[in-house]
Amino acid sequence: MGTAYSVMWPEQSDVQPQDAKQKIDALLLNINAQMSTYQTTSELSRFNQAKAPYTQEVSPEFAAVLNLSSQIHSLSQGYFDISVGPLVNLWGFGPDKLTQLAPTQDQIEKAQSVIGLSAIELKGQALTKTADRYLDLSAIAKGFAVDEVADLLDSLGLNAYLVEIGGEIRVKGNKAAGLPWKVAVEAPDFSERRVQKILSLKDVAMATSGDYRNYFEDNGERFSHSIDPFTAKPVRHKLASVTIIDTNCARADALATAMLVMGEQKAKEFAVQQGIKAYLIVRNEQGFTEHLSPAFEGWLNP
Repeated sequence: MGTAYSVMWPEQSDVQPQDAKQKIDALLLNINAQMSTYQTTSELSRFNQAKAPYTQEVSPEFAAVLNLSSQIHSLSQGYFDISVGPLVNLWGFGPDKLTQLAPTQDQIEKAQSVIGLSAIELKGQALTKTADRYLDLSAIAKGFAVDEVADLLDSLGLNAYLVEIGGEIRVKGNKAAGLPWKVAVEAPDFSERRVQKILSLKDVAMATSGDYRNYFEDNGERFSHSIDPFTAKPVRHKLASVTIIDTNCARADALATAMLVMGEQKAKEFAVQQGIKAYLIVRNEQGFTEHLSPAFEGWLNP
């Protein structure tokens, strides 16, 4: 996944860290073997490489992520779209990172012609494409992996833990001394790493999507990794960071991405309509403005 993970739990447990680590590593290697765009032999890569029409039997986990991706795609009216892989690659944010230059309009239009989930169908575990498509699960698979590790820890009998993979988080219970887990939301600052807000978490998942870590500059213009499927270009608005609180980290991961692509106004309206716990950070000339959705405000101040 191109990142690191950490798992913590209070010392009052019979679970041995090394034993748990072996199980977690095996679990994450399996998820990579299913959904990685970096591994050419993964289920996802084999599907992407095959010419349409094509049907492939996929694992239950892969199918679960595809089903949730479809749900978030519909819920967000297309702002979350796992078929934007060709555009992600074209803009230099895919596994090859071939460019640090903005593509031409002709290149953009060519990549855009192979975008769209209408050519994808999942029946049970049979995944079919009727036209060539390249899927990218980067905006949801990491959150799914967090959920899977949490389920593993549940099976080991842990009643309190924190799981973090590349900044996506899920916690259960309290840490030592009955205190809540304290988790920082990073300020969307291009020049330095600093804390914007600290949240107290218990029995929830948290995911953040932002424009401030994965980007490149070309002729003084900054291009973020968040691609708008409607414009086929990186987002160009003032919404810099979206943090979502949910019970499911995969869902939080996907919603954070969708809302970051939407932009400030649409994201605010979407959060209200869907009752989403969302914390937005918006750029302005003075720095940043914070916005808490009603559901987030209610969760923060019950």
